[in-house]
Amino acid sequence: MTKTASTLPVEVGSFDITRFNALRHGVLSRYTVLPWEDVGEYGALLEALAKEHAPQGPTEEHLVEELVGIIWRKRRLRLAETAAYRRGLEDTLEPYQKTVKAALVHLYATDENERVVDSIRATDADTATELADMEADESMTRHALDLLGKPRNDAYEAALDALREDTRQWWRDVLSGEVDQLSEDEEPYTVDATGLRRFLEEEAMPWFDTRRKELTNRPLIREQAFGEALSIHKLERLGRYEVHLDRKLERTLAMLFRLKDLRLAPEPA
Repeated sequence: MTKTASTLPVEVGSFDITRFNALRHGVLSRYTVLPWEDVGEYGALLEALAKEHAPQGPTEEHLVEELVGIIWRKRRLRLAETAAYRRGLEDTLEPYQKTVKAALVHLYATDENERVVDSIRATDADTATELADMEADESMTRHALDLLGKPRNDAYEAALDALREDTRQWWRDVLSGEVDQLSEDEEPYTVDATGLRRFLEEEAMPWFDTRRKELTNRPLIREQAFGEALSIHKLERLGRYEVHLDRKLERTLAMLFRLKDLRLAPEPA
């Protein structure tokens, strides 16, 4: 049978089960664990420290209980730190933050369309897959351009067949919707080899270059986003509280060790 906080050996060194139960249900223990926290984890920590220090008497028991409370609060502090990062990261995902522009400013790449959330969530394997997919599409597009440059009657049809389906759909979408989007000095694409070649050279090939930059720059964007998520003021307060807990831990341990030394010291002759 697995031991739990309520299934303890009858004796833990000189610290028996009766005293452990009294300690576990002490004044401090009763109010340390918040309703959404794991009482079992707290009991396991209390059991471990009781085994380590084997307190004797109410004063030593209180100090052990105090140690458990300090360590438990330090654990809670780590959760607060993680929550602060998440909150900061949520703010960083807002478009107005211009995280991508800041991350790539040294590259003079200010026209990137990559979303911060995509850079954060994508794994290295995801990015490699997307890059390979984009390069395959680019290769098919280059092949279509080569066909358009050859003197053949079916150049348009052959080039269209050589394109990947999503690129063909892009071309159809442009043909069906470009009239309303053209400015006065722009000419519409013609449904022939000349028009398709112009579309591939002016639209498709530049898109591949931009997309390659976005994918290869994902690590920079991710680093920038995580850096911006750091809330200095919030973490500074958490850090001060952690220092307070560390000092309290040291003082409590020192008092406990001092009491044990006094108790174990030989009586004067």
